[in-house]
Amino acid sequence: MSLEQDVAAARGAVDALERACVPLTRYFGDSVDARRLRIDVARLRDDLALLCGAPSRATYEPFATVYGDGDDEGIGGSGRTRR
Repeated sequence: MSLEQDVAAARGAVDALERACVPLTRYFGDSVDARRLRIDVARLRDDLALLCGAPSRATYEPFATVYGDGDDEGIGGSGRTRR
């Protein structure tokens, strides 16, 4: 098998694992173990993406444009003092 075929097979296996785990999580609701199972499956997806060079899922930072680089300029801004 080629690399692409192996990656596709691995991603298909992760998809199958997720489909198999969904009914189980319905029985246990939002328990710690059910959440861990969902996180573990997501981690498998992320690890495959990292290993194979595919871009990982984009993270959304809602205030990134508001705060810029995160520096607090204070009351008057940079270089200004309060009277």
